[in-house]
Amino acid sequence: MSDLVSDLVSGLAESAAILDVTVPARAPWSAILKRGQTLRLIDLEGQQAVDALFYNADNPTERYSPQDTLLEQGGAYIGLGTQLLSNEGRPLVSVVADSCGRHDTSAGACSCEANTVRFGHHTRYMHACRENFLLELGKYGLGKRDIVGNVNFFMNVPITPAGELAIVDGLSAPGGHVDLRAEMDVLVVFSNCPQVNNPCNGFNPTPIRVLIWDGPRWNEPEMAKVAQGIG
Repeated sequence: MSDLVSDLVSGLAESAAILDVTVPARAPWSAILKRGQTLRLIDLEGQQAVDALFYNADNPTERYSPQDTLLEQGGAYIGLGTQLLSNEGRPLVSVVADSCGRHDTSAGACSCEANTVRFGHHTRYMHACRENFLLELGKYGLGKRDIVGNVNFFMNVPITPAGELAIVDGLSAPGGHVDLRAEMDVLVVFSNCPQVNNPCNGFNPTPIRVLIWDGPRWNEPEMAKVAQGIG
């Protein structure tokens, strides 16, 4: 392993994180991730879906686009190496580490309305990810019209031969994680999914952990060497 790669790995030691927070079950969370910083999302107990939205922090009208992202990569899932693209075709964050293997970006976020349709009127007043998103977006002057397609980290949504989406038991083991590197200053909004009516959370929502590290101090040519395994 080169010295540059060793520096990159050691730079993600938990003791070096500038933020380390546990997000309670069913709760929302958000932060501005600066360009070059890395965010690690950890599924502490396993099988916990985390819904996520991403916006250009300087111009929130530029926001995550599942359609552009999947079209560009030519695959149906988010995973290692995926760049999450905006509606302007620019990378917001890149997936630079992933212990899970794949993450959904097609099934959307649960809502009170969707719960009612899918699971019955008795679920109408259960908490949902859309409510979590609204609570966090309001802190930045954003609202309902700003909720767009999202990523569902750790959520297992296979596509059937008939082209239908299924929500089944999650793939992530306790301690599973995904690392995201900011390619611009990005507003990151998470909903630690409160859903209890399908198996996306193992019918038991649990806490998650979020860590953030500052970016490496080397320049762009050096970063290119790391990406190519040179040096």
